[in-house]
Amino acid sequence: MLFRSLTRRAVPLLTMYRMTRQFNSTPPRAQIGRSPFVRLRELLGDTPPGKPAISLAVGEPQHPIPDFVGPVIAAHVAEFGRYPMNKGLDAFAAAVGQWLTRRFALERPVDPATEVLVLNGTREGLFLAALAAKNWVSPRSGRPAVLIPNPFYAAYAAGAIAADCEPVYLPATAKTGFLPDLDALPGDLLARTAAVFLASPSNPQGAVADLAYLTKLTALARRFGFVVLSDECYCEIYTKHQPHGMLQAAGPDFEKVVVFHSLSKRSNLPGLRVGFAAGDRKFLASFLELRNVAAPQVPTPLQHVAIAAYGDEQHVEENRRLYREKFDLADQIIGDRYGYRRPAGGFFLWLDVSAQGGGEKAAQLLWQKAGLRVVPGRYLAREQADGSNPGADYIRVAMVQNNAITGEAMHRLVEVLG
Repeated sequence: MLFRSLTRRAVPLLTMYRMTRQFNSTPPRAQIGRSPFVRLRELLGDTPPGKPAISLAVGEPQHPIPDFVGPVIAAHVAEFGRYPMNKGLDAFAAAVGQWLTRRFALERPVDPATEVLVLNGTREGLFLAALAAKNWVSPRSGRPAVLIPNPFYAAYAAGAIAADCEPVYLPATAKTGFLPDLDALPGDLLARTAAVFLASPSNPQGAVADLAYLTKLTALARRFGFVVLSDECYCEIYTKHQPHGMLQAAGPDFEKVVVFHSLSKRSNLPGLRVGFAAGDRKFLASFLELRNVAAPQVPTPLQHVAIAAYGDEQHVEENRRLYREKFDLADQIIGDRYGYRRPAGGFFLWLDVSAQGGGEKAAQLLWQKAGLRVVPGRYLAREQADGSNPGADYIRVAMVQNNAITGEAMHRLVEVLG
C-alpha cells in the first residue's frame, strides 16, 4: 500500500523531471530567442548617436492618455485593497461584449458570462494560451505544433516552446502579402497543429487579413481541430478601412477561435496592462482553469478604466487622426523609397533596406549618423528551414513620436539611407 502511494506520487515528479530535461536539452536562448531590444543594444554598443537621439524602436504609444483615466482610478482606489477575481468584473465583461458586438457587427451579442476573460495586457494571455491550447485540443497526429507568422511577436514562440510544442514559422513576406500562405500548409502539419497564431493588423508589416482569409483559416481550424489565437491589438489603428476580426469569420458559436485585444494601442495605455480574450466558450473555460492557478489577476480599479475606455470612441478616433497625420508625413518625405507603402493598419513602417546592406547595417548607420534608433527586421523574425530570414532586409520604424519629432526623424532617415 505504502509502495503504491509513493509510486503514485513519484510518477508525476518523474514525468516533470523528464519534461524539464527535454525542455532544457537545447539552451533556452536558442529555443525562445532573445529580446530584439537587447540585441539592438548590443548591436549599437557604446557608439554615440550622430545627432540628438530619437527612439523609433519600441512600439510604445506616446499620445496623451484619455482624460477619464485618473478620475476613474481615484473613484475606485479603495478596491486596490482586495484581491480581484481572475475572470474579471462582470461589468468589464459586459463592456467588452458590447464593444465587440458593436465594433465587428457580430451576428449575435457576445455572452459576457462565458465568452470574455480579462487579461494583464495581451502578452501573458497570448503566452499562456499556447499552453491551454495544447491541453485543450484533441490528441494530435504526431508532436503538437504551433504555427507562427514570421516575423512575429515574441510571446507566440515563447508560449509554444513552454507548452513543449514545435514552433513552426510561416514566412509572411511581400510575396504572400505579408501574411502566411494558408494554401501552402500541408495536411500532415495541420493534423498535428494545436494552435495557429495570427496578427491582423500584423506587427511589424501592417498587413490586414480580409474576411475571406479569416474565413479560410476558421474552416481549417474546424477541419483539423486546432484553435486560432488571433492577436488583434492593432485593429483600431488604421487609415481607411476598419480591419475585420476573427469573430466575424467564426460564425455565431465562435468555435475554435479566440481573439486578443488590449488598451495599450487603442487607448494609449501601455502601462495599464489591461486586455481581454474572447471567443470559444469551451476553450475559455479551460483557459480560465489554467489562469486561476498560473496568471496574475487584474486590479479592479484598472478594469473600471477599461469599462470607461470601451464605452468611449472619441479618444480612439483622435488617436487615429494623430497617426494619420504622421503617415501623411511618411508619404511626403519617404515617398516610394525602400518599398514603402502606407500600411493598412498598425503604426509601424516596414522598410526594405536591402540596397543599404540589410536591416542590421541600416540600423547601425541610422544611429551613428542620424541618432535614430530602429529595430533590424532580422531581430523580429526567425530563420526558416532554408536559412533565410524574412526580416533580414528590413527595419521596423515605430511611428509613436509627435509630428515634429516624426518629421525630423523621417528627414534624417532619408538623408542617411538615400
